[in-house]
Amino acid sequence: MKTWEYLTAPLLSHNTKVILDNFGLDGWELVTVIPGPNGWENPVAYMKREKQA
Repeated sequence: MKTWEYLTAPLLSHNTKVILDNFGLDGWELVTVIPGPNGWENPVAYMKREKQA
C-alpha cells in the first residue's frame, strides 16, 4: 500500500516555474494551487510524494 507525505509551500508569482521545478526535482508532485492570505498575489501550492519506507 502506498503512503504519502504532503507539503504546502507559498509561491512567489514572479518565480513560480523555478520554485515548482525545484520541488519536482525533489520528487514532489503538484496537487493544486490555491489563493494565499492575500489572494492570488501569494498563492500556496499543495504537493505530495510517496513516503519512503
